[in-house]
Amino acid sequence: MTDPQIVLAERVQQALGTAFGAEYAGADPLIRPSQFADYQANVALSLAKRLRRAPREVAQALAEALDASGVFAGVEISGPGFLNITLDDAWIADQASRTLHDPRTGVGLTAPPQTVVIDYSAPNAAKEMHVGHLRTTIVGDSLARVHEYLGNRVIRQNHLGDWGTPFGMLIEHLLDIGEGPALARLEAGGGSEFYQEARAKFDSDEAFKQRSRTRVSTLQAEEPETIRLWHLFMDATIRYFNRVYGTLGVTLTDADIAGESMYNRMLAETCDDLEAAGTAVVSEGALCVFPPGFKGSDDRPLPLIIRKSDGGYGYATTDLAAIRYRVRDLKVDRILYVVGAEQSLHFQMIFAAARQAGWLNDDVSAEHIQIGMMLGSDGRRFRTRSGETVKLSALLDEAVQRASAAIADRGYDEATRAEIAHMVGMGAVKYADLSVSHDSEYIFDFDRMLAFTGNTGPYMQYATARIRSIFRKAGIAPSAATGAIDLGEPAERALALQLLGFGTVVETAGETAEPHRLSGYLFETASAFTTFYEKCPVLRDDVPPATRESRLALCALTLRVLETGLTLLGVPIPDRM
Repeated sequence: MTDPQIVLAERVQQALGTAFGAEYAGADPLIRPSQFADYQANVALSLAKRLRRAPREVAQALAEALDASGVFAGVEISGPGFLNITLDDAWIADQASRTLHDPRTGVGLTAPPQTVVIDYSAPNAAKEMHVGHLRTTIVGDSLARVHEYLGNRVIRQNHLGDWGTPFGMLIEHLLDIGEGPALARLEAGGGSEFYQEARAKFDSDEAFKQRSRTRVSTLQAEEPETIRLWHLFMDATIRYFNRVYGTLGVTLTDADIAGESMYNRMLAETCDDLEAAGTAVVSEGALCVFPPGFKGSDDRPLPLIIRKSDGGYGYATTDLAAIRYRVRDLKVDRILYVVGAEQSLHFQMIFAAARQAGWLNDDVSAEHIQIGMMLGSDGRRFRTRSGETVKLSALLDEAVQRASAAIADRGYDEATRAEIAHMVGMGAVKYADLSVSHDSEYIFDFDRMLAFTGNTGPYMQYATARIRSIFRKAGIAPSAATGAIDLGEPAERALALQLLGFGTVVETAGETAEPHRLSGYLFETASAFTTFYEKCPVLRDDVPPATRESRLALCALTLRVLETGLTLLGVPIPDRM
């Protein structure tokens, strides 16, 4: 499938070279959708000053040089120098028909393919998964799906908080409770309460505090019995995490876990490398990197402490060790950190330090995909009525319960209703997140996100279910609709033109790490199909056979685009609703 904007841009650039010389052939043609045609090229206005000619004169010369054969139906100059371009119906129909036989639905492959690490989800094993992990998990998983579809080698990294001083008191509390009862609680999702109990004992019981500190020492020394207990704790916690991931339908597995413990043995070597290279220096007893351009409130250079004066390590050390490992061992081209926006300064300094060390360069990029905060209806951080952090598992359970109530009157048997309710609930939660820019805050509102109208997950799911119902009535599978597409009605043309942009949107979502671009495109596609469905009957008796075949083919292409796009977002697709 050929994106009309790409074809148009290439033709306009050729015309620029023809009309004004080769040095202008690479100029941005400034292609935009137009309310007066399909697209408009605004380049004449930006070039007029350089050429010392009137914008309309530039536009006229451009229009005369433009090769319109086979693609454009009309080119007109409007306003101060806009070039309004209307595409040929036959060209649009031919491109849509070609796409019907393209197994990739017009989405190209990255050439050459890249190795992309996507660092996402990253719950703390010492505590419960809460709503703060929802957005990082959903956005990261969508980006992993998109990059894999683009042909890139994707390495998922779930950077669990699974090491450090809290584990001393957690292991001691596990022993106090007993292995069996403690592990049952952890596996059931009682991590937060478990942590709070251990913390309270640590603060009030001096003997427990001493035992905990001793346990930290044996953990850091990797004493066998302590490591056995740590594995028991982690395995139970990970089993719980996996149930949450299974409910959400994300693609993370145990093989993707790359927690803080993984880098423990790399920390000293990382510090040694930075010090040997002169990137890190000792300052007030601590080993620090001073990335250029970062200053504190006192206007002094801001340090990134990678080894404390007592010999301990922190998050900065682990993150630098991770970059070093990913560049040297995984041979990555790109690293995406899907982490809360509040960590912006930390990652800016980490990336700057890694560039100083030579680990990040023109061939390897690292990007902080900033995740905005989820807000409640009061515009504040999303919490329970009592002010506590909302458990992610409880939130997902409520989504399914509300979805089940929303479809209660549709006549499903209990098993079918449960299956559809789960898909609708998860689709609503995930799509609501992915339909807004990842770095923006958004209000979590069940009533809005579970609505079957508007830009919501249920509306998108219903759009696919409605198309499938057309094929059930027709008595054929969507894959059997292979007729040539012919465009006789404005709604047919608008839908076909919309479908031609799918490949570029997916590629752009991957390049920019912005899945909301794909969500917005899919909603526009579903809306275009709704208009088509209302204006262009498909199976009515008075529809001529050739028109029927054409419209069924257009339905099949729409279904493929919507289902492929929703799958890339991680939104489940019920067969019927």
